Amino acid sequence: MNAASNFARLLRDGQFVVTAEVGPPKGAAADQLLEKAAYLKGYVDAVNITDCQTAVVRLSSIAAAVHLRSAGLEPVVQMTGRDRNRIAIQSDLLGAWSLGIRNLLCLTGDHQRFGNHPEARGVFDLDSIQMVAMVRRMGEPGEFLCGEPIRGERPRFFVGAVENPFAGSLEMRVLRLEKKIAAGAEFIQTQCVFDLERFRRFMVLVRGRGLHRRCRILAGVTPLKSVRMARFMRDQVAGITIPDEILARLESAADLAAAGVSLCVEQIRELREIEGVAGVHIMAIAWEKIVPEIVKRAGLYPRPALPV
Repeated sequence: MNAASNFARLLRDGQFVVTAEVGPPKGAAADQLLEKAAYLKGYVDAVNITDCQTAVVRLSSIAAAVHLRSAGLEPVVQMTGRDRNRIAIQSDLLGAWSLGIRNLLCLTGDHQRFGNHPEARGVFDLDSIQMVAMVRRMGEPGEFLCGEPIRGERPRFFVGAVENPFAGSLEMRVLRLEKKIAAGAEFIQTQCVFDLERFRRFMVLVRGRGLHRRCRILAGVTPLKSVRMARFMRDQVAGITIPDEILARLESAADLAAAGVSLCVEQIRELREIEGVAGVHIMAIAWEKIVPEIVKRAGLYPRPALPV
């Protein structure tokens, strides 16, 4: 693991980590981004910056990461293969490292037809597994994908990938997870977990193959603030499963937001008890200000500190 990454050091130390996620603005000003950062500071160990999520144009994830770093947060840059070929990705990685970015999450990326430029040509030169392997190769032995050695300092990112335990068969998802780990993924963040029973079965298979000892797995959670949001995620977002009992609980709640937060806190407490879960990744979609309350109520505050 990269010693320069506090996020990596916490995981190596066996701490139960907390990460969150922010989406950069659809403009060049960083005010909104820094406002979100202020909510998260001191309550999470690292913050993911999405890379034009849902294929919608936003401020560069690398530029946003620099803003968050200057605000005292440890960024995790997300990078997709949708918009860049291997030349552009490697160039951006060198740039990100030179700006002090040490954590990277590799994704294939949402198809451009879902975004605000559906007529754009997708690149998809590398998928997430190939990208992970390329990033590790740039760090060690220190060469570009073409085999040419990197001159001078090489980027040694703490590199991660994502996994969705709720899409397709569990066996297939575990095999895909194993491929990402074999390629060099050091941490995994999962799709948001609502179906805890299926996730438990997924983790049984993960432990059966010893994958939890080769990579740190962070379970994704999302606080639901409305029934409409829950139904949209269940019906329109691929790979998300929301059990009927959760919808029924929200529908009967007098205070929907409070019920959503309580549900998220309960989920985190249960996830902490599952062997092989090394932390949680809180995806509070456009609701970053609720993260401190969730972290406190889940018993995850204050966050641990490590020696400099």
